[in-house]
Amino acid sequence: MKFLTQAIVACVVAATARAATPEQWRGRSIYQLLTDRYARTDGRTTAACDTQNRDFCGGTWRGIINRLDYIQRMGFTAIWISPVTYNIPDRTLYGYGYHGFWQQDLYKLNDHFGTAEDLKELSKILHERGMYLMVDVVANHNGWNGDWRTVDYSRFYPFNDQKYFHRYCPLLNYSNQTEVEDCWLGDSKVVLPDLNTQDSSVVEQYGKWIKELVSNYSIDGLRVDTAKLVDKAFWSSFQQAAGVFCSGEVFAGDAFYTCDYQNSLDSVLNYPQYWPLMLFLNSTTGTSGPLLDSLSSMQSTCKDVSVLGTFSENHDLPRFASQTDDMALAKNVLAYTVLSDGIPIVYAGQEQHYSGYADPDNREATWLSGYSQESELFKLLTAVNSVRNRALYLDESYATYHIHALWNDPNTAVFRKGYDGYQIISVITNKGASSGSWMLTVENVGLAPGKNVVDVLTCKQITVGDGGYLVIVMDGGLPRVYFPVDAAKGSGICGL
Repeated sequence: MKFLTQAIVACVVAATARAATPEQWRGRSIYQLLTDRYARTDGRTTAACDTQNRDFCGGTWRGIINRLDYIQRMGFTAIWISPVTYNIPDRTLYGYGYHGFWQQDLYKLNDHFGTAEDLKELSKILHERGMYLMVDVVANHNGWNGDWRTVDYSRFYPFNDQKYFHRYCPLLNYSNQTEVEDCWLGDSKVVLPDLNTQDSSVVEQYGKWIKELVSNYSIDGLRVDTAKLVDKAFWSSFQQAAGVFCSGEVFAGDAFYTCDYQNSLDSVLNYPQYWPLMLFLNSTTGTSGPLLDSLSSMQSTCKDVSVLGTFSENHDLPRFASQTDDMALAKNVLAYTVLSDGIPIVYAGQEQHYSGYADPDNREATWLSGYSQESELFKLLTAVNSVRNRALYLDESYATYHIHALWNDPNTAVFRKGYDGYQIISVITNKGASSGSWMLTVENVGLAPGKNVVDVLTCKQITVGDGGYLVIVMDGGLPRVYFPVDAAKGSGICGL
């Protein structure tokens, strides 16, 4: 679409930016990929990748470069890639560290993914396209092939001495914050030695490393792994040293607990909303109430919901399609992911309705889909990213507006997000593909009587009635996404 390039270039900060801020990131949409599983240098789309083997399948940074068109055509304006550091080199009882989270040397790249020149080229080409690069980073631990008694600390760099690590204790009680921050992940097969991030030398060396990494590869943002397992004071120092946007993984459902990390990091992933979203949309028996409650809770508790990472899948969680094969529900969950508060994140393969249940089955090779642009979810993402990008192009402050419910019942919710005259009105339902047709009358939608709006998913237009109401016809459990026709003109959305 004509609009996609226009919005990407015009409504966001120039591609030459090298210290992207939260204000610059809040208008982005992120495509998350595992580097080893997204695209191969040779471009093959039939290369085998048995997830149960937990082996390298051949994805590279050069492969990503060659398949950026696929990502950008869906309207994404940033990518999030796997950690880039050197990992456990040999096979463990859990396979290889293809995922990148078992690092041993901070200053050496993972050569399975390519060279330093390849990573620099990926960053350069992303910026030329007006896109951002987010890199996953690990500060909580290193990786070791064996149990805690066998760790050879001299194999690590720069933390090559036991003095840099907490004394061994297994992490068993996640309700004990001291244990969470000081004890070790892993088991007798692969143990993850826990860095003592309260030690000033560790803080200093991590700060030096991350500053150099961001500078050397022109990185725009960081996704911070296992953030809740590290003390908050460390993250404040780490983020300052990085000098770019940081979003932390705080694997917790409590808004007060999770939002508190936003006082140390720019952003966190929105796990408190993830679980209510699944309860509502991964079956036809859920209800909308918990989702609306979580939405309100995050808006009132978090420092800035506009930069939270909003998602419905990632590499640590069961694929949505592993829980239900209802395509209507898959469309609803993606529409909500993109149009809710925060920075939308979509995990590679979700647009192809991949259905792996959990690690390692949810880490499929994207290339086995053939990068089809004809899949129903690819088309839906293109449409909803387009309308979000259009709203941002017209007014960057769109991203700061809180989404709120205009109307709801147990199975359906009508949301509004945006500014008067140019808001997006979305209808999300869990009634499912076999639900037939029904009608909703939604009052006080915030649009003038007589204004025409277009459903960007079907391109059908309806008119706001006297008194500012919309009569919406639902069919087959599909979502609806309405945008004013006059705001869409010139964008290419639905041919306008």
